[in-house]
Amino acid sequence: MRALTLSFYVALVALVGAVQVQAAEKPNIVLVITDDQGYGDLGCTGNPVIQTPNLDALAAESSQLTDYHVAPTCSPTRAALQTGHWTDRTGVWHTVNGRSMLRENEITLGQLLKDHGYATGMFGKWHLGDNFPYRAEDRGFTEVYRHGGGGVGQTPDLWDNAYFDGHYFHNGQVVAARGFCTDVFFEQARRFIRQCVRQRQPFLAYIAPNAPHGPLHAPQEYLDLYAGQDKPIAAFYAMITNIDRNVGKTRDLLRELGIARNTVFIFTTDNGTATGARVFNAGMRGAKGSEYDGGHRVPFFCHWPEAGWDQKHVNDTLCHAVDLVPTLLDITGARLPDGVKLDGFSIRPLLAPGVDADWPDRFLVTDSQRVRDPIKWKQTAVMSQQWRLVNGKELYAIKTDPGQQHDVADQHPEQVAKMRAFYDAWWAELEPTFAQTTEIYLGHPDHPLVYLTGHDWIQEALPPWNQQHIRRAYGLPGMMPKSPRAKAKANVPTQGAAVKAVHQGHWAVQVVRAGRYEISLRRWPVEADQPITAGLPAGADVPGADRAFRAHEGVAIDVVRAALRVDGRELASQPVSAGDVQITFAAELTAGSHQLAPVFITAGGDELGAYYAIVESGR
Repeated sequence: MRALTLSFYVALVALVGAVQVQAAEKPNIVLVITDDQGYGDLGCTGNPVIQTPNLDALAAESSQLTDYHVAPTCSPTRAALQTGHWTDRTGVWHTVNGRSMLRENEITLGQLLKDHGYATGMFGKWHLGDNFPYRAEDRGFTEVYRHGGGGVGQTPDLWDNAYFDGHYFHNGQVVAARGFCTDVFFEQARRFIRQCVRQRQPFLAYIAPNAPHGPLHAPQEYLDLYAGQDKPIAAFYAMITNIDRNVGKTRDLLRELGIARNTVFIFTTDNGTATGARVFNAGMRGAKGSEYDGGHRVPFFCHWPEAGWDQKHVNDTLCHAVDLVPTLLDITGARLPDGVKLDGFSIRPLLAPGVDADWPDRFLVTDSQRVRDPIKWKQTAVMSQQWRLVNGKELYAIKTDPGQQHDVADQHPEQVAKMRAFYDAWWAELEPTFAQTTEIYLGHPDHPLVYLTGHDWIQEALPPWNQQHIRRAYGLPGMMPKSPRAKAKANVPTQGAAVKAVHQGHWAVQVVRAGRYEISLRRWPVEADQPITAGLPAGADVPGADRAFRAHEGVAIDVVRAALRVDGRELASQPVSAGDVQITFAAELTAGSHQLAPVFITAGGDELGAYYAIVESGR
């Protein structure tokens, strides 16, 4: 299914090597990927409102890809970016529901470059697993400074984080920070860069701010730049301008340290715009989550003066996030372990000014699954240089119809058949891997204490993925979510209904060694340390267009009993008293795969999954 032949690839790489100046030392790499910023959310791509002078300057001094694609949502793009594999192959086709953890058998860019002698730093948003062995610190990154989950204030994050003056995970330890989250992550990356230069070690600085993902918060000075805009747009653009200034500071540091010439500086984003389409979307249809180009076509700038990539060079060849790993391996000389094959190809020839790379057409796939288990053709685009086949039915001639307004499937049945046949073969290859559930390890000798959160419940409905859900007792009747449609999706009965709420989710766990385990059930996390039945006052809000997750009242609930369920069977139950902060069960667990589903039960008989569980292996 790889349209490029090995001989063609080798010939192109040889051609590039003949015309480029080769670096005498391993190049450093700065890879910046922002969150929910689309192709049109930059001044250099035509946005008439946004202020991005530093990114515009970078674009003017870089090789650019104008037909570069990712997944339509966060975690799947990051999985492809880190592995060079299709997202569905890696087990990451959702952002929650236990489907955002990168399978252990995948090898990350961080690991590959670490094995090649690089210092590897990760700063900001990982979103590929919050437990061993899926965290960034387990996947080859030597320096990690990150929040939990998919964003600041989400359920796996430290309690009451809200974009300003937060607490973060630094190499596995909780540390306090001052300032706006994006500023903190970039400053930590710059500290890492300085240290690597002092130690004369090549580095990968993977900088992944959670901005401009919602909730939409920004420092007031940036909000003031967009005082004439609607509040959501003002906050969204303010977050991007803050990123822009941090990119400028980081590039200034590279020059100051004398390493700018041999540093590969890449800027890209993880999906289409989440907010900016109401102002400008570069003529594309769709936004974040969409199978149309507006959901997955994003900017890609690559600046590397040592190789001559310091002038504006635009290439409109179709490329994908799976191409980044092979490209950076090509650039650095790092090698893949034996037996590992990638889904992407090195696009180094396309990035090189002055190289006429006659790149053959190929088919690429992107989809927006966001379900428990993948569904064939769900929100899927099969892409070629000239065509987009959407959902297996709609065909668009993308060069003449970039807005995807005119379905020409009836006029080109042979093209539809060709692209459907490719997808059928692609799906048939990947489908057997879908049953390989990514499991959280229990009882590993190096990680005897495991902290589970409701973000990773495997169930059909969305789990409680942010801390507002915890505060509002998501899952109980009359609580979060509020709309009838959202309640139906969450398996929550409407208020006053006779049907009881039943917890449908579980954590998929792998018991590494059989033995006695203590499993402590909590409604509130350890940092909050409040009784299971108690409410919490609303926390302080922060500047922006949205209320912070913590700025919602935490409601009291009438829990009277807790039960431990494993593999669908109730092993034990205990009463819950008014002052109980947690309920702890002891259980003998056999080695292997299990479904862990502890619950709280109210006086009225409704079930609420334990939002947090602490599992400790016996000594």
